[in-house]
Amino acid sequence: MRHALICGLSGFFDSATPGRAQMGEASSIEPLKFNVSDMNDDTLHTILELVSDGIWDWNANTGFVYRTARWYEMLGYTPHSLDNNVLTWENVIHPDDYPRVMALFDDYLSQRASGYQAEYRCRMHNGDYLWIEDRGHILARNADGSVARMIGAHRSIEDKRRLFEELERRNHSLEALVDERTRELSRVNQQLQLQLEENRKLAQTDTLTSIANRYRLEQVLPQSCERAQRFREPLSLIAMDIDDFKTINDHYGHALGDAALVQVVENVKRFVREGDLLARWGGDEFIMTLPNTSLAEARTLAEKIRHGLSELLPVGDFQVTMSFGVVQRFDEEQQTGLMARADQALYRSKIAGKNVISG
Repeated sequence: MRHALICGLSGFFDSATPGRAQMGEASSIEPLKFNVSDMNDDTLHTILELVSDGIWDWNANTGFVYRTARWYEMLGYTPHSLDNNVLTWENVIHPDDYPRVMALFDDYLSQRASGYQAEYRCRMHNGDYLWIEDRGHILARNADGSVARMIGAHRSIEDKRRLFEELERRNHSLEALVDERTRELSRVNQQLQLQLEENRKLAQTDTLTSIANRYRLEQVLPQSCERAQRFREPLSLIAMDIDDFKTINDHYGHALGDAALVQVVENVKRFVREGDLLARWGGDEFIMTLPNTSLAEARTLAEKIRHGLSELLPVGDFQVTMSFGVVQRFDEEQQTGLMARADQALYRSKIAGKNVISG
């Protein structure tokens, strides 16, 4: 049962049914028959807690994800200490494994594949990564073919590695050499990881303003569009740029212009929420991605930013303002179309007199 996908649970109860026949005699006891879909959530989740694997149960229509205590314990977390949504799962997947896992997941949800099974690394509470096997099965679909309910299991596959290490320890002379080499490689790996993280940060950060740069935005926005499509959540963008910024540079020089850019960014950052991304698209133009945010909510946020800029000190004779283009992603819309519509909305604000929100 530990290695099987929980798509029914009937086998679990069949194997546990008392009254097995004596040798040579046929059993007169019928196996217990039931259907998981007939159970209410509390009953099902209570049964799932008895299973040794890390079981998850996703209600796609509400976004609620139930995970058994074993799921949390396997990754070193206190049971039921994380949010009951899909973002919790996404956040523990190793970044290098994420695209492959999502491709397999999407193939199954879209019925391009007959099943879902993946092996990948999950981040534990202490920061280490654990290799797990993940299997899932769709219990129900909506009338339009979209997923309504899905259940699955996470199982650690670290046993082979631990067994290998145990065999290695039996040879004491070899163990010393292996440990020495392991420590050396670990030190080198840590140094490389630190350097890699530093290089990654530099490659994704705007030097002047210390926010995300264009490269980072071009990485995040396609994933945000995919996620919005996958989980049927809204995604909005705010495109904004500083009004008459060229005039500021021409009158007061680039040094004061750069200082104005930094001042504007520090002001806008006050309104960036957890999960949002503020990026410098180029020059004096900025893009903010707003996951799980409707157009109305995005416009409200843009208005707060616009109002907050009024508190800034003037740059010489210029009171710094910004124009805004606000859009919400259409169903099936890719990042190129979404960006183009945001840019068009920003342009409408410019021709409408600037310091305006359009979209």
